[in-house]
Amino acid sequence: MAYKHLFFDLDHTLWDFEANSKDTIKQLFDNNNLADKGIPDFEAFHDRYSFHNERLWDRYAKGFIKQEELRWKRMWLSLLDFKIADESLARAMGVQYLALLPSRKKLFPYTVEILTYLKQKGYTMHLITNGFEKVQYDKINNSGIADYFTEVITSEASNSLKPHKEIFDYALAKSGATIKESIMIGDNIEADIKGALGAGWDCIFVNHISASPDIVPTYTIYHLQELENIL
Repeated sequence: MAYKHLFFDLDHTLWDFEANSKDTIKQLFDNNNLADKGIPDFEAFHDRYSFHNERLWDRYAKGFIKQEELRWKRMWLSLLDFKIADESLARAMGVQYLALLPSRKKLFPYTVEILTYLKQKGYTMHLITNGFEKVQYDKINNSGIADYFTEVITSEASNSLKPHKEIFDYALAKSGATIKESIMIGDNIEADIKGALGAGWDCIFVNHISASPDIVPTYTIYHLQELENIL
């Protein structure tokens, strides 16, 4: 198959969301003196935040809650787990998190190298992301990878979310690509892989964590350098 357009996911695929997010939560923990407010263990707080964030993102992706609710309630619920019922603090931390997170620059190993390799081979590259518009643009600018991508398709701009077919259709329209010359590259089985297959696209599962998916992607890789064997 002669692919021409490569559509990458951003978080967890190229941009190391877990590492960058944990660094940001640690900064919030320190800046807001949570240890003095009754949360002596940062790791315990981060564990609860991760739990609530994942659950609320799932609800957001399914259309049950709006962005604003996701942004502050993940903080609110995490604080409540330590008997801190301070809504104003939770809302402030939600704002602080989104202000600080995009400044983080940690990428997965070989990200810049593989993007350079693919650009030199003549591929046109884009991003399809469920993240918030301004946050995602800030991430790619601050981490130095913005110039590799022609189009950045976000859930806000497309008024849809992966895995829904509409965001993939929007991506084709925005980029001027066709299904046959396009391939989705991402780490999330539900959003990226099932979403792409459901829209009729080929896909590459970036299996950073050696998961065992319940479907068969077009290709599976375990390290970004393996893209050189496919593209």
